[in-house]
Amino acid sequence: MPIITNLDVMLAKRKMSLTQLSKAIGLSLTNLSLLKNGNVRGVRYKTLEKICIVLACQPGDILEYRSNDDAFGSNK
Repeated sequence: MPIITNLDVMLAKRKMSLTQLSKAIGLSLTNLSLLKNGNVRGVRYKTLEKICIVLACQPGDILEYRSNDDAFGSNK
């Protein structure tokens, strides 16, 4: 999928665990783990907003678009 989730990177930069973030935003650890691993179909803006507030970041710091060409190592 061309949308990459960098939540683990932001958590590491902020020295925060997934459990701490889960408690801070009121989202289950299971659902947050699915989001971190990119196993979700969508994210509510309210959830994204809460994550950005707690991690003091922008949505683009968490979500990244990579074309399918980039994902497969194409050199166009």
